[in-house]
Amino acid sequence: MEAQVFELKTPFLKQGNTHTVVASTGLGSIALKYYNEGGENALHTHPGEDHAFLIFDGEMTLYDKDDKEIVLKRGQGIMIPSGWYYWFKNSGDGPLIFLKFSAFKKEIKGEKGDGYGKLLAPGFTEDKREKAVPIEGSFWTL
Repeated sequence: MEAQVFELKTPFLKQGNTHTVVASTGLGSIALKYYNEGGENALHTHPGEDHAFLIFDGEMTLYDKDDKEIVLKRGQGIMIPSGWYYWFKNSGDGPLIFLKFSAFKKEIKGEKGDGYGKLLAPGFTEDKREKAVPIEGSFWTL
């Protein structure tokens, strides 16, 4: 495998959200995520993945399984260990744009996920997300 050079650039959106993997290997990935509104509103965990979020624009509010609130603003981040239940929302006035760094563990056996290592908490269903609608010719870049 060769080294991967990537650019942090994504279209501004009229609605919806995007998840763009900008680099990946067998054991990790980097994704640029854009949330015009909403977030990941189902309480969930990633049993096969440690990951970190680094906020570039906007504000994210995360909630743990006890609804403890953690607010992250531009330039702040969080390291989320495998097995930690959370959900988040875009709590700012504009788009939420952040980088997700993922480190994958070897195969997890005996746990039901969604194919990406995501396990929903009992009683929760997957988020309903609006289709991303880009603003033509308008891009966010770092």
